[in-house]
Amino acid sequence: MGQPVERESGAGTSTDRAPDGAAGPQLPPGQRLQRGWPVTHYGPVPRFRPERWDFQVFGATADGGKHRWTHEEFTALPYSTVSADLHCVTKFSMVGAEWGGIPARTILDIAPPAPDVTHVMVWAEYGFSSNLRLADFASERTIFATHKDGELLTAEHGFPLRLIVPHLYAWKGPKWVRGVEYMTADRRGFWEERGYHNVGDPWKEQRYSYQEEAGDGPGL
Repeated sequence: MGQPVERESGAGTSTDRAPDGAAGPQLPPGQRLQRGWPVTHYGPVPRFRPERWDFQVFGATADGGKHRWTHEEFTALPYSTVSADLHCVTKFSMVGAEWGGIPARTILDIAPPAPDVTHVMVWAEYGFSSNLRLADFASERTIFATHKDGELLTAEHGFPLRLIVPHLYAWKGPKWVRGVEYMTADRRGFWEERGYHNVGDPWKEQRYSYQEEAGDGPGL
């Protein structure tokens, strides 16, 4: 089984689930502290063409329609920041990053899902996908990042847009995001179809599909 690499991104604060009374940053089980930000990705880095780039929300929307933003329109949406760590399933953790961009809740407010939506599929370049429970996507700390530590993302790290999910393994937040599909039932994404855990909680070490319990995801 190949390792999911950084067509991904995700994050969780170093103290989100630290033991009571513990001091200093706490890493999920099996993780090691990483200095710097390794560049790892699957496949080529896509070329950004601003005149062709758009972001779409589709599927089970509340109004039944498709919503679309150009790059200029999307980056003009209200900007916010989240301080969060990044936990890669390959066992490195990068702590204390500041991610800037558009909160997922902003998208949910502007283009709301239908009442029976339970999951989303986040779509990225080359048809890459990652599924999330709606509650994970709707977290106030989930953000479509355009910046890290006040600087624009580089192409290798996902420019112009990558998803940061504050409590899941990094593959759950793709690089080079292009849209979100609202779903009324769960469906596995790219790495989830290839043997990785459908939920991906690093604090529970939910790395592989064989670890799944009833209710964690649809059948393979």
